[in-house]
Amino acid sequence: MFEKSVYSSRRRSLIDKMKGETGIILFIGNVEAPAQYKDNCYKFRQDSSWLYFFGIDEPLFAATIDLDSSDVTLYGDDFTLNDIIWMGPQPSVAARAAEVGISKTASSKELDKVISNAISAGRKIHFLPATRYATMLRLSSLLSIPASETVSVGKSGCPLASQALVKAVISMRLVKEDCEIEQMEQACDLGFEMHTAARRGIKPGVIEQQIVGDMEAVTLSKGWGASFATILTQHGEIFHNHSHQCLVEPGKLMVVDAGAESNSHYASDFTRTYPTAGKFTRMQKDIYQTVYECNELAFSLTKPGTTYRDVHIATAVHMLENLKDLGLVSGNPTEMAADGIAGLFMPHGLGHNIGLDVHDMEDYGENLVGYDPDQKRSTQLGLASLRMARKLVPGNVVTDEPGIYFIPDLIEQWKKDGTDRGCINYAKVENYYSFGGIRLEDDVLITNDGARRLGKERLPVAPDEIEQIMSIENS
Repeated sequence: MFEKSVYSSRRRSLIDKMKGETGIILFIGNVEAPAQYKDNCYKFRQDSSWLYFFGIDEPLFAATIDLDSSDVTLYGDDFTLNDIIWMGPQPSVAARAAEVGISKTASSKELDKVISNAISAGRKIHFLPATRYATMLRLSSLLSIPASETVSVGKSGCPLASQALVKAVISMRLVKEDCEIEQMEQACDLGFEMHTAARRGIKPGVIEQQIVGDMEAVTLSKGWGASFATILTQHGEIFHNHSHQCLVEPGKLMVVDAGAESNSHYASDFTRTYPTAGKFTRMQKDIYQTVYECNELAFSLTKPGTTYRDVHIATAVHMLENLKDLGLVSGNPTEMAADGIAGLFMPHGLGHNIGLDVHDMEDYGENLVGYDPDQKRSTQLGLASLRMARKLVPGNVVTDEPGIYFIPDLIEQWKKDGTDRGCINYAKVENYYSFGGIRLEDDVLITNDGARRLGKERLPVAPDEIEQIMSIENS
C-alpha cells in the first residue's frame, strides 16, 4: 500500500476528469472465491481498479464517490468476536478508511440504500466492467441489470458500464506514477530471479514441472506469486501451453514466458527461449538471431510520439527481410508486411500494456485501452492481435515481445487457401514443422526522450550470451 496521499490524489484526479458528469461512482472490491467449498478458498487477489483508488487489500469492501459533492464513502463491516477467534484482532473499517485518506464510512447494508435512493432520484450510477462473478452478481442486484451485461464483451468493452468513467480511469492508469514504476522495478527484479532459476534448471532429462516449481518458489518466497499462469514449453508454437509434463529433450527450444507479481500486486512479464542442450543448431540460431534483432529494433523505435502500431509494423518488415535472406519468403518486405504475410510467422501483436495486471486494464475493453480514438484495429492475422497500438507517452509501460513460430496446421491452411499470395516458399518452410517457436520479451518504460527496460539487470538475450551462460551454469 502506498501513502494515503497517493489514493486521495488519484480520487481527486478522477473527479476532475469526470467534470461535467453527475451521479455516483460505484466501486466494488473482490470477495473470497471458494475453491471446493465456502471455507476453502482460492488465494485472495484484490480487484486492480479497487487497489488503484483505494489500496485496501482485503475482501468485502465497496466505495462510492459522489460526483456532485465529492464525498467519498467506504462501505464494510467490522469483524465480530467469532471472526476474531479465527483471524485474530482486525482493524476497524474506520481505521482502514483512514489509512487511505477516507473519513466517511458506512455498513455494507447501507450501500444498498444509497444506490437505491440514487436510482429513485434519477441519478446516474457509474461503474467499471466487472471481472469476477461475485461482482457481476452484486452489480446486478444493486442496479437491477442482467449480470451478463456488467462485463466487457470481446474487445469492445461493456456497453452498460460508464464510458466516461472507463476512459477517465484508462487515461490515469496508462501513465504510471513514480511510486508505481518503483514497484514494477521490484516485480521485474523478482522476474529476473524467477527466469534465472528456470534457465539453470533446463537440463536434458529434467521434467518441466520441476523447473516451473523452482521458478514459482522464487515468486512465493519474495512476492505475491506468478503474475499469470507460467508458460514453459518445448512446443513454443503453442502460445499458451500450460502443460509441464514433458522431460527436457536435447536439441529442442524451451520457451519460458513468465512473470512475477510483487506483494503490492504490480506485474512483470518476461520471455526467453533457450536451447535445451545449451547450444543452438544452425537453423535455430538463424531464427533466434532474427527475433533478437526484432526485439532490439522495437526497443530502439519505442519513444514518445511514436505509435506502437508503427513499431509493430517496422518489426514485421525487418522479420520478413531476414526470412527472405533465409529463403523462406520472397517479395518486397514492406509490401509483404502490408499484406499481412508476417502474421504466418508471428500471429500475435508486438506487446501490451502492463501494470497492476499483466495485461493492464484489458477487462475494460481491449480496444478502449490499447487504441487511440482515431485508430482502428486491423483484421490481419498478427496485427489484429496487437493489444497496444496507441501513440506512446512518457509513463506508458509496454512489453516488447516479437516472436517467430512454425505452426504446421496454420501453414497448411495458408498453403491450401493461397493466403500467402505466392510469397511463402513452402518447400523450405516445411523443414521447420518440428521447430517450435521463439519469443523474446522485455518490459519497457517510455521516458521523456526514449525508453528504458525495467529492472536492475536485463536477462541474457543475445544468442552468444545465451550459449555462454548456459555453458557456465551447466558445467
